[in-house]
Amino acid sequence: MGEAALPEPMAALLADYERHLVSERDLAPHTVRAYLADVSGLLEHAGRMGRDDVSELDLRTLRSWLAHQQVTGRSRTTLARRATAVRVFTAWLARTGRIPTDVGASLRSPKAHHMLPPVLRRDEAEELVAAAARLADDGSPLGLRDTAMLELLYATGMRVGELVALDVDDVDRGRNVARVFGKGRKERTVPFGRPAAEALDAWLAGGRPALLAPGAGPALFLGARGGRIDQRAVRTVVHRRIADVPGAPDIGPHGLRHTAATHLLEGGADLRSVQELLGHASLATTQLYTHVSTDRLRQAYRQAHPRA
Repeated sequence: MGEAALPEPMAALLADYERHLVSERDLAPHTVRAYLADVSGLLEHAGRMGRDDVSELDLRTLRSWLAHQQVTGRSRTTLARRATAVRVFTAWLARTGRIPTDVGASLRSPKAHHMLPPVLRRDEAEELVAAAARLADDGSPLGLRDTAMLELLYATGMRVGELVALDVDDVDRGRNVARVFGKGRKERTVPFGRPAAEALDAWLAGGRPALLAPGAGPALFLGARGGRIDQRAVRTVVHRRIADVPGAPDIGPHGLRHTAATHLLEGGADLRSVQELLGHASLATTQLYTHVSTDRLRQAYRQAHPRA
């Protein structure tokens, strides 16, 4: 069943909710789609239970819907995300007077398993950008671009969506910082070091002008056809360049983000600073990386200490 199967009042309600998510919460398009899909599924389930009006939603209906998700094999991570989507929805219903009380406030969901992807060792990260730089030695625009993107991803830990959204004037070469717009359009400033700065200079001087096509606007990174590069192309670049590093795990841009965070913590950076750099809303998210660092420390201890 899809959204079209909803009764007209429910469909109209969902349309109002979509406007709220887009206009008032300023959520990213993929987030809006995910929220709407989850809420639509809930409303369809409620309809099958004989609850055809939103005022009839109760905690039992919400729990029944989640239980159905679990029975049909949804992961704990998916269940947690869908429970969050429902709580956001019922809070909006209560705040706008569509239901008397927020029935989702008491809804609990399984805690998601936080599985961090593999990360590169320091030497592997250095070899990654060195391998890309060797390809850029001939001054090819794509080689210069790939090197700059890899350096910036590793230097800042930014998300791939944040990278492709960068404009030329978002980068301040005087201070070696970039202005990034993260989830919910939250702005933050992230620093980068000399290798990334030099790679960016080379790209802006010799790579970008050669690829630039009409309509690209101020986009910092361009695709092969001269327009703003998309996330899929960046992922392809990262996987391709990782394959040039012997023994390195096959990671994408998100793996580089985890690598940057892990190396910062291993180098002595405090959690709060890493949280700010990555744009995490909660320090608890950043604390996940301490487990990676601790595991590496224990491994090194076992390998090197004579009485380990």
